Amino acid sequence: MAKLKSFIKIEGTLDDLTFYKGKEGYLVKTKSGVSAKRIKNDPAFARTRENGAEFGQAATSGKQLRRAILALLTDAKDDLVTSRLTQTMTKVKNADTTSPRGERKVAIGLTTAQGKLTLNGFNFNENAILSSVLLSDYTLNTATGEIDIPDFIPQQNLDAPEGATHVSLEAGFLNIDFATDDKDLQLSPIFNTAINNTITPVALTPVGVPSGSGNALYFLKVAFFQEINGIQYALNNGAFNALQLIEVL
Repeated sequence: MAKLKSFIKIEGTLDDLTFYKGKEGYLVKTKSGVSAKRIKNDPAFARTRENGAEFGQAATSGKQLRRAILALLTDAKDDLVTSRLTQTMTKVKNADTTSPRGERKVAIGLTTAQGKLTLNGFNFNENAILSSVLLSDYTLNTATGEIDIPDFIPQQNLDAPEGATHVSLEAGFLNIDFATDDKDLQLSPIFNTAINNTITPVALTPVGVPSGSGNALYFLKVAFFQEINGIQYALNNGAFNALQLIEVL
């Protein structure tokens, strides 16, 4: 793949070159000389088929997770979150050491310590990493999903973007089975406060414990707002909001 630097911007196929527009600008690649039918049936492409099957499985698992937490994710993600999460899920899948090549699965990878460690700590907005936004320690009760910050001082414990007057914090407790796509997300009431020097204890308790089997995933979200005439508006459409998967069990 190469970038097209010409002032003429084109899309489509010309001879053996394919021109297209991607997130990084106008790109060009050579046209593949191998037919889809051959890749599907030729024994020489067995490894390609196996890799493709596992990549598809990882992409599906990433999609399952994104859809499961849509209530948190909508305003706390970057433009590349889909591809970044797929890459992470591919590494989780690699932790499946029992399935044959081509059949390794994220659900099995997440039964291992390595698989859980790989997914743990994923930031859904790479432009707002939680540890850089929230400058405070917190505790997590894995039985209830409650997150506590007992001595929270917004002005001191946040790296707030310019223009932010208020902040909201929210906890999410998800139970998801990647093998069946059964999922249950429980959210805490949103804690909202002015960004000032007042000590404000934070206790984020999900309204319930999610049901089902699979893995327990815990999330913490920080969102910024600007108050104008008594109304809080999302700051820059959520570009500075942080959302992290803080624990995987």
